[in-house]
Amino acid sequence: MCHASIMTDREARGSGLQTDRPHSARVWDYLLGGKNHYPVDSQAGDLILQNFPEFAAVARVQRRFLVRAVRFLARDAGIRQFLDIGTGLPTANNTHEVAQGIAPESKIVYVDNDPIVLAHADALLRSTPEGKCAYLDADVRDPRKILTQAARTLDFDRPVGLMLLNIMGQVSDEEEPERIMAELIDALPPGSHVVLSDGTATDERLEAAVEAYNAQSVNTYHLRSPEHIGSFLQGLRLVEPGLVRSADWRPDPDSAAVTHEQGHAVGAVGLKE
Repeated sequence: MCHASIMTDREARGSGLQTDRPHSARVWDYLLGGKNHYPVDSQAGDLILQNFPEFAAVARVQRRFLVRAVRFLARDAGIRQFLDIGTGLPTANNTHEVAQGIAPESKIVYVDNDPIVLAHADALLRSTPEGKCAYLDADVRDPRKILTQAARTLDFDRPVGLMLLNIMGQVSDEEEPERIMAELIDALPPGSHVVLSDGTATDERLEAAVEAYNAQSVNTYHLRSPEHIGSFLQGLRLVEPGLVRSADWRPDPDSAAVTHEQGHAVGAVGLKE
């Protein structure tokens, strides 16, 4: 976990952070109960919660999906390399902690372009001696840069677990998310898996909350239909149970029931054969 506290406003300005407008990683941190955010981020989070009170629970559901998906890749699919794009701020059960807890030799490359994530990236680099962790300051919209730099740590002749949680929703239709996905998937060797999850346009209150957030944030988020999100995995064989509510993807037996309002995100794991 990251125990560092938030930067002062002076330090933030010096690092290129914008503290006058919300950033997605910091708002997500607030919704997850973290400490690495500014008043403008908590205000944006509160605005979301006013429109859609279950949103914090949705954030926690998404985090639990990440844990289950990484656990499946490391334990059941034998994946030992992970490319996690749109990492967000360090929290409990990061990808490397889950993967290396099962297979200590696992290698993880984290990718994000938010300056505050970079500032706390040391918490993402605490690898086991047998494995390795790396951090790239890059944007999902530049897959070529990501793949080129990730190849310094990962062997793209061996299967890779590509993690894309709540990141493709930050790419507008005009920015061609299908092209980005195709370029990333094309670079993966057979046996690789892609973990995808994003929020869905299935509730008017959630859509209003995201619209209010987009009006003031540096980053915008784009809710899509489950079918549209699923189309990003075209050409892959979906692992059972396929594209479902992320809460319903291989839930832990002792997990609490997730309400309809907390389930407005879908997730899937696709295998490249």
